Amino acid sequence: MNIQQFLTIFISAVFIYNVILSRFLGLCSFIAISKETKPAVAMSGAVMFVIVMSSAITWIVYRFLLLPFNLTYLRTISFILVIATSVQLVEMVIRKFTPHLYRAFGIYLPLITVNCAVLGVAVLNADMFFLNQKAVAGSFFYSVFQGLCVGLGYTLAMLLMSGIRERLELCNVPKALKEFPLAFIIASILSLSFMGFNGFKF
Repeated sequence: MNIQQFLTIFISAVFIYNVILSRFLGLCSFIAISKETKPAVAMSGAVMFVIVMSSAITWIVYRFLLLPFNLTYLRTISFILVIATSVQLVEMVIRKFTPHLYRAFGIYLPLITVNCAVLGVAVLNADMFFLNQKAVAGSFFYSVFQGLCVGLGYTLAMLLMSGIRERLELCNVPKALKEFPLAFIIASILSLSFMGFNGFKF
C-alpha cells in the first residue's frame, strides 16, 4: 500500500471517472432526488454507506468464497445479494428514525438495490484489485477506499445538481422544459464539464 495509490484512486473516482457524470451509473436517483438539496444529501449519504459497506463485504465474499471454490461465475448474483441486504438495513434505519425523509425518498430508496453504481463499484473492485485469481497487496483497503471515493463523487454530483435546480426554481423556465427535460440538459452540461478532467483528445 502507498499514499500515491490512494491519491490516484481519490482523484480518479471523484473527478476523472465520476460515477454519475463520467460513467453514467445511478442516473435514476440522480435525476429524481436532486430537486432539493436536503433529500439529495440524505440520498448521497445512504448510497455512500451502501457502497462502502458492499465494497468491504463483496471483497470478503470474492476473496474467501468465490475464488477458493471456483464460483466466480456467481459473482454478480452474490454481489447483488450483499447490496440488497445493505439497502434493507439502511431502509430500516431511515424508516425508524426519519419517517419524513423515508416518505420523501419514496420508491428510490429501495431502488438503491438495483442502482448500477453500487454494483458497478463492487465489480470494478474485483476487476482492479485481483490479478490472476489472487488479491493484490492491500486490495481490501483499496476496495473500501474506492467505495468511499465513489460515494464522494456521487455526493458531489448530487450537490451540484440540486444546487442548480433549486436556483432554477426561481427563474422563469419555459413550460416545455420544466422538471425532467431541464434536468437532463443540466446533467449533460455538468457531464461535459467533468470530461475536462480527463483531458482533451484529438
